[in-house]
Amino acid sequence: MRMGLLVWLIFINVVAYLVMSDDKRRARQRKERTPEKTLFLLAFIGGALGILIAMNTKRHKTKHMSFRIGIPLLLLLNAVLYGYFLT
Repeated sequence: MRMGLLVWLIFINVVAYLVMSDDKRRARQRKERTPEKTLFLLAFIGGALGILIAMNTKRHKTKHMSFRIGIPLLLLLNAVLYGYFLT
């Protein structure tokens, strides 16, 4: 179970980072965007670290208070849950 959970953690964070990066690219090109609830869902199911890294490296959604507060809180929730299940 531990190995599966670690694989999931890596996978979902890579996916979250790529989706956030793609949303930034689409924003620059003025194309159809990824809904914010999708980004929050990815963060909730374990991808908060990937979203947070993309926010800071791509400078995307950093002015949105809901992201500046919500994503770190979801990262804390992810850490607590992963810590619980991995120990």
